[in-house]
Amino acid sequence: MSERRVIEGRILRGKEFEVIEGRVIVADGQVAGIEEEPVDTDDIVVPAFVNAHTHIGDSIAKEAGEGLSLDELVAPPDGLKHRLLREASHEETVAAMKRSLSFMQSGGTAACIEFREGGVEGVRAMAEAAEGLDIESVTLGREEIEAMEAADGFGASGARDGEFGRERTATREANKLFGIHAGERDPDDINGALDLDPDFLVHMVHTEPIHLDRVADREVPIVVCPRSNLVTGVGTPDIAELAEHTTVALGTDNVMLNSPSMFREMEFAAKLSDVSARYVLKMATHHGAKVAGLNCGVIEEDRDARLFVLDGDSDNLSGYQNPVRAVVRRAGESDVREVVLETAD
Repeated sequence: MSERRVIEGRILRGKEFEVIEGRVIVADGQVAGIEEEPVDTDDIVVPAFVNAHTHIGDSIAKEAGEGLSLDELVAPPDGLKHRLLREASHEETVAAMKRSLSFMQSGGTAACIEFREGGVEGVRAMAEAAEGLDIESVTLGREEIEAMEAADGFGASGARDGEFGRERTATREANKLFGIHAGERDPDDINGALDLDPDFLVHMVHTEPIHLDRVADREVPIVVCPRSNLVTGVGTPDIAELAEHTTVALGTDNVMLNSPSMFREMEFAAKLSDVSARYVLKMATHHGAKVAGLNCGVIEEDRDARLFVLDGDSDNLSGYQNPVRAVVRRAGESDVREVVLETAD
């Protein structure tokens, strides 16, 4: 049995982040109880993030490729990232990925959904990088069915890059997760992606009414990565419009292009779009957990105890009036006082 822990502060409780003063009781890897009563602290207790789209292998090439187009940067098989990944040694790749995962964990990220290049060896490298850490990688293999079989599912590059029918069928038969990029540079690959009946779509910057209707009819979640889209020059997603049709989660995409910081991604998304800070926090927490099939992203009883505490008296947060807005629009990794990432056995 794990040690019983008590965490005090202004708790963002439940799926609507109701702000209460009190204590979270953690036992056996789960939230065992929430006690509402006055506490002598301004700390904020937040459900841990789920980064719903990453390419952690890019950690070997941070800020490479200035001035290149999206295809030149990341298109398989010979985009810059793919060439750099082939040139790097296994040890270099794993070490770089572990440092990115460590950074994410220390900033309150409980899990990520990783589109992992490199076939079976790439999947194994990700497992090696995550070894000894508390952050969980929901790893989606790429390029071959064997990678899916070694991983938690399959992450397709996009319908314009191939048919992916065999991979989708195999992933469904294995009862695993299937995600695919769509609508990143234009709308031309969205119908093809939807025809595969994916578990989720990534990007959806360029959508037309027919696409949104199909998404709504099938209740297909969408993961948006607005900082990445801005950097690659493809535009930015209309988060409010997407949210009217389906569940929207948040990811940081390629480490080559952006720090895997959910704080930075939330702030950018909140200031870019016409959605509330509360909805952005949902995108970063339980919406991502829903896509990944994880029992976290919410502080409530019987959820895995994955949460973090922000120092409400830090130089950055001291004097905050609205805890949810403070978390989404102002907080950063330097404000994190404690991270708890526990899971029931």
